[in-house]
Amino acid sequence: MNIPRKLFVGVALSSLLLAGCVSTVTEQDQYSGFLPSYEGLQQVTTPSGAKAMRWMAPGFTPSAYDTVVFNELEMYPAPKPTERVNLQTLQSLEAFTSSRVKSTLAQQFKVVPTLQAAPTGSRTLIMRAAMTGVSASTEGMKWYEVVPVAAVVGTVAAATGIRDQNTELYVEADFVDAATGQSMVKVVRKVFGKTLKNDTQAITADDFKAAIEGVTNDMSVLLK
Repeated sequence: MNIPRKLFVGVALSSLLLAGCVSTVTEQDQYSGFLPSYEGLQQVTTPSGAKAMRWMAPGFTPSAYDTVVFNELEMYPAPKPTERVNLQTLQSLEAFTSSRVKSTLAQQFKVVPTLQAAPTGSRTLIMRAAMTGVSASTEGMKWYEVVPVAAVVGTVAAATGIRDQNTELYVEADFVDAATGQSMVKVVRKVFGKTLKNDTQAITADDFKAAIEGVTNDMSVLLK
């Protein structure tokens, strides 16, 4: 086997190994601390075929509730915009996701912004949700940088210097029974957006809109 052939095989194998190391779910060391507890989370396949970490209280029945308290997603921890992900992008993501979540919830529940606005006698869930901190990877193997409320990049061909990059957004949510204060559902999810051409291309809210639609569609099925 000549040297170019060896190099080709080496690059191909490296690319496969690096791509295989990209996790489809949030790792424990990437949990933001937004949820009061991460105990019991297990990997599940959502109706859309994506992966997520989820815990559901035994006997939880969405039809037992008629009202959901939800105002908007939080950005947790405090956002730190970068050159690739500016504050306008973060705010647009927050607004778009919040709007889609409200529309999805409204298909099955009365949605109110505060617990005080819930109708008297209503059976109420409180939804707390946030776009949370993420990490960035230039090799698809080691997480080296924490970028709160940003997007993450992962290589598929680091050995060649060509970096097609995945955009990733992390979301955490907690559904709480308003009467008991107990969590009913906890979800931690890594949302994959569009693939970028290189490590300098700016990340925009549009890169995630289709993926967010998938998340809210999954939520609609979960809460039926």
